[in-house]
Amino acid sequence: MLRPAVFLDRDGVINEEVGFVNHETRFRILPGVVEGIKILKGAGFLCLVVTNQPGVGLGVFPEELVMALHRRMEEVLARGGAKLDGVYYCPHHEQAVIEAYRCRCPNRKPAPGMLERASCDFSIDLKSSYLIGDRGIDMETAGRAGVRPVLVETGYGKGEWLYRRHTWRYSPVFVAKDLKDAARRIVAEKKE
Repeated sequence: MLRPAVFLDRDGVINEEVGFVNHETRFRILPGVVEGIKILKGAGFLCLVVTNQPGVGLGVFPEELVMALHRRMEEVLARGGAKLDGVYYCPHHEQAVIEAYRCRCPNRKPAPGMLERASCDFSIDLKSSYLIGDRGIDMETAGRAGVRPVLVETGYGKGEWLYRRHTWRYSPVFVAKDLKDAARRIVAEKKE
């Protein structure tokens, strides 16, 4: 049986957008994230993180830091009662300085590879799923994967919506203040 999911971008949605998170002290969970994930999980959604991490390929930080940050993120969220079902990331970049990471990867957003992979791993119904992000690239990823795009005003969201939305191929189904607001609106939409 297929299940609905909410895919969550990481930087700017779950944690503060600070550019490259190149040290654990720069990783700070945003207000309302724990509550938002709990709302989504309570409504029967799987919650999965999908994030580009090109800093690995660009030589800004090691892949081990990404994995350590994700373990920490999952621990902090779980302490608040918000359990993620999975975390997917892409360390690749076409201009990576580390050759092993230099490629056009089907998992790098806006390509839908991470969502498609998660769909297979978790038997997800993409048509009844959402992607919450703070950038046009997230809206593009959602559209390509056939999930409903939602923009949050945290991270780059407010500026992207104000100055860049005219360039987007896929528009969000709605714009929310933050993850908690987005979760409430998704659950309300599910009930309709």
